[in-house]
Amino acid sequence: MKTVTKFAIGAASMVAVSAGVAGVTAYVVSQNNQPKESQTFFESFNTMPLTRAVAMDSNSMQPVDLTKAAESSLNSVVHIVATQRSKVQTVQQMPDIFDYFFGDGRGRQRQIETPEQKGFGSGVIISKDGYIVTNNHVIDGADEISVKLQDSRELKGRVIGTDPTTDLALVKIEGDDFPAIPVGDSDKLKVGEWVLAVGNPFNLGSTVTAGVVSAKSRGLGANQVESFIQTDAAINQGNSGGALVNARGELVGINAMLFSPTGAYSGYGFAIPTSIMTKVVTDIKQYGTVQRALLGIGGRNMGDENMNYPDEIKKEQKELGINEGVQVAEVTEGGSADGILKVNDVILELNGKKVKTMADLQGLLAQYRPGDKVKVTVFRDKKEKEFTITLKNAQGNTKVVKKADMEILGAAFRAVPDELKRQLNLGYGVQVTGVTDGRMADSGIRKGFIILKANGKQLKTVQDLENVMKAASQSPDQVLFMTGVYPSGKRANYAVDLSQSE
Repeated sequence: MKTVTKFAIGAASMVAVSAGVAGVTAYVVSQNNQPKESQTFFESFNTMPLTRAVAMDSNSMQPVDLTKAAESSLNSVVHIVATQRSKVQTVQQMPDIFDYFFGDGRGRQRQIETPEQKGFGSGVIISKDGYIVTNNHVIDGADEISVKLQDSRELKGRVIGTDPTTDLALVKIEGDDFPAIPVGDSDKLKVGEWVLAVGNPFNLGSTVTAGVVSAKSRGLGANQVESFIQTDAAINQGNSGGALVNARGELVGINAMLFSPTGAYSGYGFAIPTSIMTKVVTDIKQYGTVQRALLGIGGRNMGDENMNYPDEIKKEQKELGINEGVQVAEVTEGGSADGILKVNDVILELNGKKVKTMADLQGLLAQYRPGDKVKVTVFRDKKEKEFTITLKNAQGNTKVVKKADMEILGAAFRAVPDELKRQLNLGYGVQVTGVTDGRMADSGIRKGFIILKANGKQLKTVQDLENVMKAASQSPDQVLFMTGVYPSGKRANYAVDLSQSE
């Protein structure tokens, strides 16, 4: 209560000081113009041009009207509830002394039931037929997704695809004529431009906050590919997946994270620009997975004061004779830039757009697909040079990569039953219950095989296998290495080819 009183007094004092300054100004001006003696102080105040400029009302003081942008965007932003159902898991206990004397020394197994977990976030309707963009971390691991619209309707959501690399996900709700938001061009955003953050912070429901674009192409090291829009519009927990909207009511970014030492808003939030979002969504809808183009270099920012570069790198950059851009530190063999770019080239532009940092470069590359040709301007030997480079994917080619669904394996799976675990003394595993034509059969895997590890990761559920498979399909090798055992006790190792390039 005391704090509130002090604040009110302080505010009143500020108003009083301002009024005092205006009064002095008015008095000086009125003396110069010699107003009539009958003219009151307030009449003098209102007739003086200088003082009229100071005496603005609240509406004229507002730099831009954001009410229409808020009204149009609120209906397009939804509340997402992601639910992880309760699960029974088998855990291996640490062995005690009795296990060493009377058992096998591995400890005992026991089952525990995990509680149901709910996560809350936001999403943005981008098409009338019910496609919704949100963050991958909002729906990651969810068994059920509930979408609540502004008109209080609650609908079941279905995940179409995800891209952990950019932290984006595409969700679908069934129906038509949903209030889709118009998608704007984030590349046209300017620092200092007014924006709105629309979402559901703290599970409160639809909330709008306003601020300006504080910076563009910001890299935080949180995602593999990032080029964030930084804003001082308040973004809090629950805003994830919500809309960053310009003054025209157009979507320009997907709110993703905040920068805070406490976990609460403390000045800056970060949004994924629509230039990246549009490409990711299009790829997921068309191909089932993101077609990622790589330049095939390792690089570092020139003259980055935030990086504690070793003295030799600082000296190296100084000798290059330029302060901005991305220094090529290595060129990947067989990659897009192999034989074209060289170590210590400084990348200045990509297709005519300036590159100042790695975040700039990542943001621009994220808009292209393998097979696209780009013009890269570099600083080499104290001169600018331009090269045309054909972009390749992680596999080192320009072919379209399809999503590796479980169907291509041509097999059915289940978690290993507890009875079979006890018989074989296993703590985990996924069993092949049937094999038809597909990659599993091609590799020689037979019905009954228990997969213990895939690409070095222990498998406890079928979902674990699917997750490992997704990661493997995006790797350069596109191979799933499996180790396991048959019910007979025979151990086996297999390599499953996941490549589907056309």
